[in-house]
Amino acid sequence: MSHNAARGDGLRLDIQGLRAVAVSLVVVYHLTPMHLTGGFVGVDVFFVISGFLITSHLIARPPQVPRDLLVFWGRRIRRLLPASLLVLAVTVVASWAILPDTRWESTAQQAKAAALYVINWRLAGDAVDYLAAESAASPVQHFWSLSVEEQFYLGWPVLILLLGMLALATRRAPKACYALGLGAVVLASFAWSVHQTATNPAAAYFVTPTRIWELGIGGLVAVAASAGLFARLSARLRIALSWAGLLGMLAVGLTYTGQTPFPGWQAALPVAAAALVIMADAPAGFLSPLTILGNRAVQWLGDVSYAVYLWHWPLIVLVPALQNHGRTRIDAIIILALTLVLAAATKVWVEDAFRTPAWNRRLAGTYAFGAAGMGVVLALSTLVIARVHHLEESNQETLAAALAEHDPCLGAGATDPVNRCAPTTAPPIPRPALAAKDKSEAYPEVSGGKDCWSYTPDFPAITCTFGDPDGTVEVALTGNSHAGHWLPALDRIAKQRHWRVTTYLASRCALADVEQTFDTHADAVSCRRWGRETTTRIVASSPDLVVVSNRISVTAWGAPSVVASLPAYEEGYRRHFQKFVTAKLPTVVLRDTPAPTRTGIESIPDCVAEHPEDAKACSAPRSNWLPPDPAIDAVTGLSSPLLSSIDLTDRICEGTVCRGVVGGVVAYFDGSHMTATFNQTLAPYLGPQLREMLR
Repeated sequence: MSHNAARGDGLRLDIQGLRAVAVSLVVVYHLTPMHLTGGFVGVDVFFVISGFLITSHLIARPPQVPRDLLVFWGRRIRRLLPASLLVLAVTVVASWAILPDTRWESTAQQAKAAALYVINWRLAGDAVDYLAAESAASPVQHFWSLSVEEQFYLGWPVLILLLGMLALATRRAPKACYALGLGAVVLASFAWSVHQTATNPAAAYFVTPTRIWELGIGGLVAVAASAGLFARLSARLRIALSWAGLLGMLAVGLTYTGQTPFPGWQAALPVAAAALVIMADAPAGFLSPLTILGNRAVQWLGDVSYAVYLWHWPLIVLVPALQNHGRTRIDAIIILALTLVLAAATKVWVEDAFRTPAWNRRLAGTYAFGAAGMGVVLALSTLVIARVHHLEESNQETLAAALAEHDPCLGAGATDPVNRCAPTTAPPIPRPALAAKDKSEAYPEVSGGKDCWSYTPDFPAITCTFGDPDGTVEVALTGNSHAGHWLPALDRIAKQRHWRVTTYLASRCALADVEQTFDTHADAVSCRRWGRETTTRIVASSPDLVVVSNRISVTAWGAPSVVASLPAYEEGYRRHFQKFVTAKLPTVVLRDTPAPTRTGIESIPDCVAEHPEDAKACSAPRSNWLPPDPAIDAVTGLSSPLLSSIDLTDRICEGTVCRGVVGGVVAYFDGSHMTATFNQTLAPYLGPQLREMLR
């Protein structure tokens, strides 16, 4: 379909060069994001290229019977699966060997989803899960874009087949039907992308319906090119359009950032830029971009771009982990060199090996190979997960025995001077892999747990009951996730004292009458409404005691920082607390707990696993971890006997130092939330103060 000289193998020079540009944008962005803040748009360029090439192939030889679809999908299997499944299998094994055991299961689960080409949907679900969104990067998460493409390859030829049948039935020109049908899909997908990016941006980035239009734009360019719509463009105009597209990609790569709402309409700029380059089909000549795009090195990079994309991200995650430090410039050079070497080897010995005429005749063998390859990755991932579960079972027994002994020096008790506890040298409990999942029963993934959280975008009213269901004392626990992580201690107290605990919990949304910064303003409004409605519902239920705790994880709407947001939060807390006081409800505010994330430790279990002999690596001065809590100021300002605060920081931190492991117990399951095990050891210190407030 090129009006200009192509390579000897028939590939267009400009498109192979464009592949090199796309993969360069992605790799540079991942290696040095501060130097190319919008390099993630390279993925969008790949989408346009794929849409163009696949649609060109399909309309040149349109499928007419089901077997044609099987032949097309067989070609895709031979082209894509050998390299991708090899990288997945190697990554699963390397992750098991290199990463701490806290990350084995999540990596294996994502590898299974990647092998089945549905990881984009899994990541979309994780993106809207506040706790999962804070997890460390997975070495296979870049497969999300490949999943989008594979889903496109699955459905697009079926659409072409149906449109061809429609053209035959209505006696219309096939290309006109293609243009109208594909155009309708592009418009619908683009509209949905704009809507979802505005209302649910975390999930919108990954899901297929918000991305199909990008591949569809490439498809429309293919239909237009096949109809000769670009045939009369002059050489000068072609060169100008191609340069405009390339410069547009560079401009977007330099100006977009992680804060840019995406995909939405903002994705139209890199998509249009890529479409311009393909549509222009620039000829060679004076000032032609083919001088650069047609360069031998650039063409080689375009040839290996698929393998480069596959290998670069696992190396970015695994190489620093192998050396147990953050990524350095030397690491970046090593990663880049390894990526190019592995990509070259994969291209020659894997990709090209399955593009032979013999393989093209083996349709059944192609599908059998694809299924077997997927089976290998699934089996490896399942073995890793089984290993983790075996470790968990043995650790659960150790954990149960430790809690049954009622050792006063276990966990929080070790910080109590009365106990005179000696430092422990025993391995911490739970072991790091289990600590990462050691959450309260307010989380559905916990054995016997419930889903007790209100989430964006609507923050519906959700309550759960814990403690003694027949208890005569009613306690309301409300706030965001830092209220939820107090549930194990409160549940233990409640069962001992015959209290019934009702939770009113929201993910991220603090119980403060202030608009908080979420992905969209609508979410901020919903969060504020949830706080007001929750306060009203608690007042209406008239519990014997209200327990409140919150973490300020986002700024107040429009505020430049959390510190600048503190006065607004204090006033927002005061409004809600005043309603409890007016209703004569005894209310206790639990001071927010120290947070390792304040010094850059995103996961205490990971830290402990990576530094088993270096406790200082997972510790910090108390002043560095302890966040400000304007709720305490609100309590002081209201000065009511019905309103009090409890500060157990002295039982979490030892003197002026806060540690990730306290009294032999891993204290956090991530970078700020207490493990259920450690929180239970705070019950002896929390219970008496709650009972005093009840009296």
